[in-house]
Amino acid sequence: MAVTAEAIKATAVVLSRKKTQSMVTDEFLYFFLRMRKSEVRRVVQRVKSLYPDDTPEQLAQRLINTQSVLSFVGGSILHLPQLLPVAGNLWKVAGFAGGASVMARMHMYLILEIALLFGHDIEDKDRIPELIGVIAASSVSAATPYAISQLQWNPLTAIPASGVTATLATQVIGAEAIRLYKKKQKKLVAANAEA
Repeated sequence: MAVTAEAIKATAVVLSRKKTQSMVTDEFLYFFLRMRKSEVRRVVQRVKSLYPDDTPEQLAQRLINTQSVLSFVGGSILHLPQLLPVAGNLWKVAGFAGGASVMARMHMYLILEIALLFGHDIEDKDRIPELIGVIAASSVSAATPYAISQLQWNPLTAIPASGVTATLATQVIGAEAIRLYKKKQKKLVAANAEA
């Protein structure tokens, strides 16, 4: 395909309409949620270099599988402070953050990594509603210990149940991110072909 002046002009028009996140959004993600987009880029570069022959979907699945293990462990142990008050104080002294915020942040990193694997700009405003959806899904997952207490089950059942729901949330969020970004990638390729 030859590069024509019309193709360059069409690309310039598309790029000029690029919607980037505001500074407020960036600052909020950084200060309140500890979101470091440079870390997202680093992880994507690393997984691409480790598996250069994999498709974006295969690479995304690798990230999901890795994060699923972390979700199980994290979901299980991060709710321990709520169940054992003394352990909760020791947990804080050791510097561990609250379970729900850690899991939400982990899931936000995952969808941004998957977006980047499929060639989407992680600075685009379109990522904001996607991040909000992830926070909502992570909140549902984090509610497991509270649901167990309302059911008056043994509080210790919250530990494995929290791990399982965190893993399930990771799997669902990851699968939906692949589906969404794959679909958007096809639309982007089609739009560029028309331009």
